[in-house]
Amino acid sequence: MKNILVIGSTGQIGSELTMKLRRDLPGGTTVAGYIPGAEPKGVLLSSGPAEEANVCNAKQIADIVDKYDIDTIYNLAALLSATAERLPLKAWDIQMNGLINILEIAREKRCAVFTPSSIGSFGPSTPREDTPQDTIQRPTTMYGVTKVATELLSDYYFHRFGVDTRSVRFPGLISYTTLPGGGTTDYAVEIYYAAVKGEEFICPIAPGTYMDMMYMPDALKAAVDIMRAKPRYLKHRNAFNIASMSLEPEEIAASIRKYIPDFKMRYEVDPIRQHIADSWPDRMDDTCARKEWGWSPSFDLDSMTRDMLEHLRTKLQ
Repeated sequence: MKNILVIGSTGQIGSELTMKLRRDLPGGTTVAGYIPGAEPKGVLLSSGPAEEANVCNAKQIADIVDKYDIDTIYNLAALLSATAERLPLKAWDIQMNGLINILEIAREKRCAVFTPSSIGSFGPSTPREDTPQDTIQRPTTMYGVTKVATELLSDYYFHRFGVDTRSVRFPGLISYTTLPGGGTTDYAVEIYYAAVKGEEFICPIAPGTYMDMMYMPDALKAAVDIMRAKPRYLKHRNAFNIASMSLEPEEIAASIRKYIPDFKMRYEVDPIRQHIADSWPDRMDDTCARKEWGWSPSFDLDSMTRDMLEHLRTKLQ
């Protein structure tokens, strides 16, 4: 990787990934791709080039690739799970028609492509515990359907055209930098904000609902490391299970109470989000990622909680 385009650079993952790539790869160029209404600001704008990059506008993307001699595209454009259920046709357009545009550009201009998949690519018929790398994927959400199709299309372009496609199945991501928008696991970010503000947290997910979670620094590490991995070792490519911690709401609340003893939480379950959560695995088996490109997370629940609370106290003071 030398010259990189991050599509969706102002989103939850993209805003931090763009900065990490600029820090870690100072000899190249990392372009922050955005859509109108979500322009980069602050250090994200001042630290490197930014270009309007609508994934559904193939010519716009191709022009950026040519202008900056892009060799790697991080395609992060997507509607998250709960939002995609409200806007399924828009989700299909962004995540499928947009993906075809990216893959075709990559085929023509010989770029590598990272398009993340998700725990949402699984469904209620998938084994819930230690979900295997290769298993049944029959999701019941539009988000999940597009993620399965993303995996298949990315594999197709690799086998048929030699496009260097790679991906991971992200679990729920937790970050203090940029708020998520419309994801089923968003509560695991919002709970920390409420705790630092001294507010009672109203949890939309029922107690005892386990889902895989990951702290953002580990997710960013995975997104970079898989693209740096030697291709001869990659047997799966699209997409690797990666895991860090399987959590339910009470465990997160208990971790917070170690540092904020009077933190309070109650439940008002959101039926849409709960339905989605109930269709996902409790815990993924990431053995293949560990063996094929050395994946290993650094954070557990308590170290994540300490770090989240410390940074949010600074951010919100």
